[in-house]
Amino acid sequence: MKKKIFFIVNPISGIGKQKVVEKLVSEHLNHSLFENKIFYTDAPKHATVLAKQASSDNFDIVVAVGGDGSVNEVAAGLIGTTTAMALLPTGSGNGLARHLNIPLDLMKAIELINKGTTTVIDTIHFNNELFVNVAGIGFDAHIGCEFAKFGKRGFLSYIKIVLREFKKYKPQEYELIIDGKSVFKKAFLISFANGSQWGNNAYIAPTANIADGMMDIAILKNVTWWSGISIAYHLFNKKLHLTKHLEIIKTKEVLVKQSGTIAHIDGEPIEIANSILIKVNPSSLKVVF
Repeated sequence: MKKKIFFIVNPISGIGKQKVVEKLVSEHLNHSLFENKIFYTDAPKHATVLAKQASSDNFDIVVAVGGDGSVNEVAAGLIGTTTAMALLPTGSGNGLARHLNIPLDLMKAIELINKGTTTVIDTIHFNNELFVNVAGIGFDAHIGCEFAKFGKRGFLSYIKIVLREFKKYKPQEYELIIDGKSVFKKAFLISFANGSQWGNNAYIAPTANIADGMMDIAILKNVTWWSGISIAYHLFNKKLHLTKHLEIIKTKEVLVKQSGTIAHIDGEPIEIANSILIKVNPSSLKVVF
């Protein structure tokens, strides 16, 4: 019996690679193993609804065709089910795909799906939301908000925004309650990492393990205009954790007390009213990789 596979395509993701998906699926998916359907999203959270329905309809695999935001929505519909999530990365950063070493070449990514190897990874609750790769507060959340408003996607647009906002942004004070103990941190940003990178091989938490039942709290501090070049260099060569600028705390749960702040979950900006409870949901999602 053939396995059932459901492709959920974000038509406005990233830089346009998703436009060729139907042709690539027709040519490269192993149709002797799979029968497939392709559906396009038309609103925020639509992918979550589609993924839930696909799982209820006994699809074996649901494929997120998009960036980390699309992956987040599909994962939200599959957590705790027996349906596996696969990725065809067409986003601007593709952080989770890069962390899992899923090819950015869509033909090769489809060939990976044909092999059908699965693993189980953690997800992380973020108040009433969840994330699969990285969430954060501080500068990266601010940039995520600006990037969402910028209009033009892609890595170069992201860099333009970072350079524009870097000089203006000031570190903030945060209270973190970890294992019942309150600690105060003055930070340029704090990332809560399940995966190791934001995307585009920018490793904010190089030691993060997506299946260890823990998150890495990555606290970036002592950031100045002059240290920015060194920080950027170490961010992209996976050694930022070896510098004085990054502190890593591993934990299963953290409460952040910070009202009226902006956060991001898998790159998508959200507003926080009072506090954030962030808790690991171990071994909760099957992934094809």
